[in-house]
Amino acid sequence: MGERIKVLVVDDSALMRRMISDMINSSPDCEVVDIARDGGEAIEKVSRLHPDVVTLDVEMPRINGLEALAHIMMHMPTPVIMVSALTKEGAETTIRALELGAIDFIAKPGGKSISVGIEEIKEELLKKIRVAARAKPKRLHIRRKKKHYLPKRLRENSAIVFGASTGGPGTLMDILQCLPEDIPPVFIVQHMPPGFTSSFAKRLNTLARFEIKEAEDGDIIESGVGYVAPGDYHMVIRRGRIRLNQEPKLHGVRPAVDKTMESAAETFGDNTIGVLLTGMGSDGAEGLKKIKDAGGRTIVEAEQTCVVFGMPKAAIEAGAAEVIVPSYRIADEIIRMLGE
Repeated sequence: MGERIKVLVVDDSALMRRMISDMINSSPDCEVVDIARDGGEAIEKVSRLHPDVVTLDVEMPRINGLEALAHIMMHMPTPVIMVSALTKEGAETTIRALELGAIDFIAKPGGKSISVGIEEIKEELLKKIRVAARAKPKRLHIRRKKKHYLPKRLRENSAIVFGASTGGPGTLMDILQCLPEDIPPVFIVQHMPPGFTSSFAKRLNTLARFEIKEAEDGDIIESGVGYVAPGDYHMVIRRGRIRLNQEPKLHGVRPAVDKTMESAAETFGDNTIGVLLTGMGSDGAEGLKKIKDAGGRTIVEAEQTCVVFGMPKAAIEAGAAEVIVPSYRIADEIIRMLGE
């Protein structure tokens, strides 16, 4: 066996620290190297101990989780998994944490106390720690909108489909805020549980030049609107409308990128642009291949900017990638393709 993954557990609750530590130490490939009671202590111990992964609570005295996260990602980028409450406020805070550079998050069970049903999240926590340990965290940066203009002769009946998982929220924020207001309809599938996609869509809407909303069943598809697949629902396109369903999970996830991309290829054919971003696993590779086979255009995020080079790698290996570029060039590629 190789070296164990070294985890720093940060929480102001002694009970919570012990419970998370016990879960982590129960795995033969992980170990808790230390604990911290607040954000200030977390910053000091990340600097001194250089853990592989940090689990970080939000509400703490002195320096809270978001303040600590911003400092860590600015000065010593480290994979961070947030521990988030299943409340509206908790979801909004989680989206802000992902924007600041957190790799992923674990939702507290029950919404009242994380100590209730904590064993339910044990396997999910360990899985995310293993993914985070292999991830490439991005240094915190200031987002700047880059103005793009659509070509005068735009491909008619066009659509753009984005797929992303681990590391995707921040990357999507960077790309979508650079696209113009008169963009064709945009479909966004980000692996995220129920209760969080609504907050994610609202945050995207404040950044983008066009409207972005959480998709609802029966939505009429319009240009200049982005539709975010809601957590726990597949999103497909049928006869000019959004259709949501809870068919079985695909690749262990719902929403699945493949479902949306395949329906887009069937609906928009060679006027479809598929974009596959950072993420673990292979979801999106088959859907992107369907878009390419239908004559559409495909863009895959290059390894150099991926937090996790899983989904893009699978698409490249499947022969689905027409263009492979770093995330900061994707908006340019979309505009170029729309004019060709």
